[in-house]
Amino acid sequence: MRSLQKHLRGVGLLLRLCSTMATFLVLTLLTLSSVSSPVQAEIFTSIGQMTDLIFAERELVQSLKEYIEAEELKLEAVKSWANKLDMLTHASTSDPEGFLAHPVNAYKLMKRLNTEWSDLESLVLQDPSDGFISNMSVHRQYFPDEEDEKGAAKALLRLQDTYKLDSESFSKGKLPGVRYNAELTVDDCFDMGKLAYNENDHYHSVLWMQQALRQMDSGEDAKTAKADILDYLSYSVYQMGDLPRAIELTRRLVAIDPSHQRAGANLRYFERLLSKELRDRGRSQQEPADERPIQLDTYERPKDYLPEREVYEALCRGEGVKMTPKRRSRLFCRYQDGNRNPRLLLKPMKEEDEWDSPHIVRFLDALSDEEIEKIKELAKPNLARATVRDPNTGVLTVAHYRVSKSAWLEGEDDPVIARVNQRIEDVTGLSVNTAELLQVANYGVGGQYEPHYDFSRRPFDSNLKVDGNRLATYLNYKDEPDAFKSLGTGNRVATFLNYMSDVEAGGATVFPDFGAAIWPRKGTAVFWYNLFRSGEGDYRTRHAACPVLVGSKWVSNKWIHERGQEFRRPCGLTEGDRS
Repeated sequence: MRSLQKHLRGVGLLLRLCSTMATFLVLTLLTLSSVSSPVQAEIFTSIGQMTDLIFAERELVQSLKEYIEAEELKLEAVKSWANKLDMLTHASTSDPEGFLAHPVNAYKLMKRLNTEWSDLESLVLQDPSDGFISNMSVHRQYFPDEEDEKGAAKALLRLQDTYKLDSESFSKGKLPGVRYNAELTVDDCFDMGKLAYNENDHYHSVLWMQQALRQMDSGEDAKTAKADILDYLSYSVYQMGDLPRAIELTRRLVAIDPSHQRAGANLRYFERLLSKELRDRGRSQQEPADERPIQLDTYERPKDYLPEREVYEALCRGEGVKMTPKRRSRLFCRYQDGNRNPRLLLKPMKEEDEWDSPHIVRFLDALSDEEIEKIKELAKPNLARATVRDPNTGVLTVAHYRVSKSAWLEGEDDPVIARVNQRIEDVTGLSVNTAELLQVANYGVGGQYEPHYDFSRRPFDSNLKVDGNRLATYLNYKDEPDAFKSLGTGNRVATFLNYMSDVEAGGATVFPDFGAAIWPRKGTAVFWYNLFRSGEGDYRTRHAACPVLVGSKWVSNKWIHERGQEFRRPCGLTEGDRS
């Protein structure tokens, strides 16, 4: 009996831990039926594959319930936990992509499968003959790992910055366009802050440790000790350069835990630094902090490597778009028959101007729902982390500024792909014989592609005629070898981008140079030229895919190359000829 009581106390401890372990991001699990290897990678970068995790978790819950029925007394406490998850997975499996569209639900799924299920597995491992353990072992090889959980958390920080979301609203799940409610607990906020701290990102560490403290002070239960929150928060505040507040927080920490290993030494160190600063300014020592509630402050976000960061993120929020009445008056809509192309005569494509210069158009009804589903079906088994070309080596590699998964489809793969390729050729008037394969991309939580050019830049030309701002950007990104030399098809003359899903919030295609923002609309496509008629790159076309705030973003694109266009888009007489 004493052994049973001890075991039940352990179960109770586990339940308290599980009930507070909510986290944020769920990512892509390879479709179980199509995975040839148990190796998974960067699941968090695509929501399209994540739905398999939802169904795998549902199966595990059912298996767990059967185990509980066989061991009713031993696992009574675990049964209530399983029932809670049963309700959760019932909602998630009824609309997997909609459920995962909320980044909090995505993060929590990552954390449950990486951490909580492992704890539960350890608890019931005492009887390995049970079916639940064997079922767990089968699915475990496809679960997200620590890197997935970390990637999901970083995605949340990226969303917070780009869309200027305060930690409190984010924690309560108050996001635009959400269909499922999801909240972060004290422990979730603490884990977010700790991840940022371990990455030496003290700005975000302060934001999330403050939120953890705020929720704890409001009476929310947590397994995290207040002393631990104050420990991380005080040092992060110090790293942000706020010595007085670091001292205040550390004093509170010492008051809670006088024997804390670091608090006393940190307090003495901080006080010495502040005393020196005050003496240098001719001021007296700061008065001791009183017992009023800790004031939660906001610090300035540090600058980073991206020169147009503020402009880019403002456009992602729909701010700073330079669509004036004069410019709007130059935009029209029309029927496009591809210069009387036989395939477009009876059903011409509907075309709308999105921007005047550079000219960007949107084609309506570019893809049917049936075609979209077929393209997604063909792409899903082959989705892999999207890569970029290293500007110094020319080698393809993954990068933190491009977070998505992609697959490449040939016309021979399916009649639908061949039909889409032909439609692109018909409506643009350009040959696709030398174009790259159709690339299909799915963006996960916080999925993005920061400002970039689609075309390959040449070595810097001192005679290049660009304005100061554009020249500064060009100089930052000029060193790139001829990325397409081996193809023998010339540079990327144009981009054709299909939107294959609506996005509830975020996910716009923006052009920071001239202040345009184009929002995804399922079934439509946008088209622009990357090169002038002279073959020189149009540096105004530097663009970005904004982070997906809520939803799952599917796109497919065709990069059309120079060769084969000699008579379809002849060279101009001047370097800047755009006609």
